[in-house]
Amino acid sequence: MSAIYILIFFSLIIAVGFLIAFFVSVKSGQYDDTDSPAVRMLIDEQAEKEEKEEEEKDDDLNTYN
Repeated sequence: MSAIYILIFFSLIIAVGFLIAFFVSVKSGQYDDTDSPAVRMLIDEQAEKEEKEEEEKDDDLNTYN
């Protein structure tokens, strides 16, 4: 029975440690922006693709002039 009390005590210490780590990460602003990291790669790729298309159009116009 004493082993259960020891395990409960250590599990509470670990849980409090994780709770403190969570509050520190929230306070430091780690969870402020949750949308842009997921789509950042897509936006950059899309912008590069549009720039290439514009350059190709400019090159086509310059070759005919």
